Amino acid sequence: MSLTSEERKTFLPILENIDRVIHSPARLMILTFLYVVEEGDMVYLLNQTGLTWGNLSANVHKLKDAGYVEVNKSFVNERPQTWVSMTEKGRQAFRDYRRKMKGVLDELPD
Repeated sequence: MSLTSEERKTFLPILENIDRVIHSPARLMILTFLYVVEEGDMVYLLNQTGLTWGNLSANVHKLKDAGYVEVNKSFVNERPQTWVSMTEKGRQAFRDYRRKMKGVLDELPD
């Protein structure tokens, strides 16, 4: 079943304004895991998301560039460790994204 003209008028503006940084499946997974924990190291995110190192790193970098996450590097027992946490801007963007998507999905006809 396709959407009526009125339904399209309702949903299209909302979907056009969805945060594309968050909407990427990989970045959405990363932010979803970070939303429920205070911070996570890259190994935790790697294991939780199933992404490759390169894909995880690239997407964390995009989230950092958007101001949604903070990245802190340190050494533990002389081994490098990278920690990622959501910024307040990232938490607000994630809440806004979630609200918009929930609104769209809740209003879809059965």
